[in-house]
Amino acid sequence: MSRVPPVAYDALDGASRALVDGAVALMGFLPNDGLVMAHKPELLAALSELVGAVYGPSLLDAGLKRLIGEATSKAAGCFYCSAHAAHGAESHGVSHEKIEAVWNFEDSPLFTEAERAAISLGMKAGRVPNEATDADFEALRAYFGEAEIIEIVSVISMFGFLNRWNSTLGTALEPKPSETIAGLGR
Repeated sequence: MSRVPPVAYDALDGASRALVDGAVALMGFLPNDGLVMAHKPELLAALSELVGAVYGPSLLDAGLKRLIGEATSKAAGCFYCSAHAAHGAESHGVSHEKIEAVWNFEDSPLFTEAERAAISLGMKAGRVPNEATDADFEALRAYFGEAEIIEIVSVISMFGFLNRWNSTLGTALEPKPSETIAGLGR
């Protein structure tokens, strides 16, 4: 159970309800972290804008963005966000086998070199942001342009906030992402 209880859906003001409904449309379930965040509607609105910018029209594949989120969250130790990212990757066509292999991306034949470069940065920045080096960005530049690199760092940074939010608050995991990770054998 969350350390701060979620706001009941029926108790949300109109603007917050619309934002939470948008999250449901994006993820396919009612997110507990959004309901907890609804205690401060301005923060919920700001996060909604950020999520829209990060997951909106993109040069990057939506599945890759979720794999980067999965890697960032695993490295940060955020079970809640890792489960959300795994669910999102699955909903964007990433195989269970590939999602499960994220932790071993360097050796897995399931990943391209471009994916390895992006996931490596996610892992490093998820653990400790200054673990990222100039060499990591050179590796990215072999496969991605500057705008795509900004998108990669945007995913990592968004999950940096969400990892700390959800781990600190002990946000309760919802059934859909819980089913996804059960299907992955976690």
